Amino acid sequence: MTTNGLTQIGLFIVVLLAFVKPLGSYMATVYEGKSSGLNLILGPIERLIYRMLGTRPEDEMSWKAYAGAAILFKFCFVLLLYLILRFQGILPLNPQGFPGVSPDLAFNAAVSFITNTNWQSYGGESTMSYLTQMTGLAVQNFVSAAEGMAVLVALIRGFTRRTAKTIGNFWVDLTRSVLYILLPLSLVMAVFLVSQGVVQSFSPYKNVPLLQTIGYERPRVDADGKPVIGADGKQLTEPAKAFEQTLPLGPAASQIAIKQLGTNGGGFFNANSAHPFENPTPLSDLLEMLAILLIPAALCYTFGKMVGDTRQGWALLVVMGILFVPFLTVCYTAEQAGNPLFTAIGVDPAAGNMEGKEVRFGIANSALWAAATTAASNGSVNAMHDSFSPLGGMMPMVLIQLGEVVFGGVGSGLYGMLAFAMVAVFISGLMVGRTPEYLGKKIEAFEMKMVALVILIPAVCVLLGTAVASVTASGVAGVSNPGPHGFSQMLYAFSSAGNNNGSAFGGLSTNTPFYNTSLGIAMLFGRCWVMVPIIAIAGSLAAKKYVNPSAGTLPTHAPLFVFFLAGIIIIVGALTFLPSLALGPIAEHLMLYK
Repeated sequence: MTTNGLTQIGLFIVVLLAFVKPLGSYMATVYEGKSSGLNLILGPIERLIYRMLGTRPEDEMSWKAYAGAAILFKFCFVLLLYLILRFQGILPLNPQGFPGVSPDLAFNAAVSFITNTNWQSYGGESTMSYLTQMTGLAVQNFVSAAEGMAVLVALIRGFTRRTAKTIGNFWVDLTRSVLYILLPLSLVMAVFLVSQGVVQSFSPYKNVPLLQTIGYERPRVDADGKPVIGADGKQLTEPAKAFEQTLPLGPAASQIAIKQLGTNGGGFFNANSAHPFENPTPLSDLLEMLAILLIPAALCYTFGKMVGDTRQGWALLVVMGILFVPFLTVCYTAEQAGNPLFTAIGVDPAAGNMEGKEVRFGIANSALWAAATTAASNGSVNAMHDSFSPLGGMMPMVLIQLGEVVFGGVGSGLYGMLAFAMVAVFISGLMVGRTPEYLGKKIEAFEMKMVALVILIPAVCVLLGTAVASVTASGVAGVSNPGPHGFSQMLYAFSSAGNNNGSAFGGLSTNTPFYNTSLGIAMLFGRCWVMVPIIAIAGSLAAKKYVNPSAGTLPTHAPLFVFFLAGIIIIVGALTFLPSLALGPIAEHLMLYK
């Protein structure tokens, strides 16, 4: 590790922490229905939306009605986005004339964006029209993120209310999340990105002449456009020259802002945040990384303020930091150490492993982004994770597999962390022989059953999906590097889908009916069957009486609980995924030193 790299990482963490309290306090004000300062401007729009939806802020819902509204909202948007994708060829704002998307890819993309996963089996600049990007994908970047925030707020109300039958109004929570939080932050972020050179245009793609002609080998085809195959069964190539380059344009800055702030991650361009039109400068790189963790970190303070004890929020943020920093450190160290096989042939290891990384960002910012995007449920990348060293690539994978509770997605990360907190107080209660309590509410059988679903369902999606892909011809056909690394590619893909991340080991060819369908199913189950149990827990807790703390109550803001909670997350993750990791990145790492 270098002094320059450590300084950049330290600066990132300091700036992030500086925003936690002010933003967290502001979001608590929004969700408590108090004046936030933007009410004069956005209040009339908010009330208009309520009239269109036929609801009022005082019309609250039971947990079943809240869950039903969330699921109905999700599946209606799946259908709408699927239709936009299928018929984009005949819709306006399509200057490149892109055709409609195939059925399996449309299903995958629709599920991906409504679940806040933003997994992409396609190249954005070569597949999606401007209309699809804006009215389909960008809209989902807002509402799928807002849905996770709404569910978190419902869970917080479960802790704060006493013998109540309702947990709030889903439509109100969703509207306020978009209007007062995501939209203003995205507007400010988009302006900053445009100032750094991120494109924002409705112009068609531009062809520009090259300063120097480039020679390359292109696939040979016959008069009918069919590939010419040689005696060895491989397609023949022929020399060619390029005299111009096509520059993809589009309304990128506005969508990149919400893709980062909403922990969505889908790239406007195929190279995602490594593309110079998405992420052109070191400053834009810093701003986008901050945007990834900004809301998830600040929601910890929001939680503490809404439950009346900010120490509870800080404790959860410390747990996230305890888990985040070691994984980041190992990733950075492994990439900076370079490749031992290169060292063996006399290549200087001082430069580290720069394969798949942008020179303008370097190893430190590539490792930091990899850790941040997988700790959060983001999935955007500024480097190729498939080119990381075995241990360097394993760290982002493990951060996903932990359930993305280390910051996690906006809303979803913190409610996942609270699920683990309930496990921690339940185990500690059993250890001292008393009914476990968390924030004045008894954690009993129903809550633990729901928590078990929250923890186990994503794990089942990951392991079952990887197992099926490993033993089927369609699954194995997508692997570009057979052996442990190929297994890692499949394991990473289903880890990303089942935990709603969206990043990938890019060497796996996933735009096939098998992967589009199986990953789509994993994304759908990984989101919905975590969200519904959380809402059920919120309803159960809201109906309970408040229990005053006693001498036997475990302080859940103290260092003992913080380390106990962090240990439980690591133990559950290790018991679930260590065998599969041993077959993939761990085996690949050991092969380097055989």
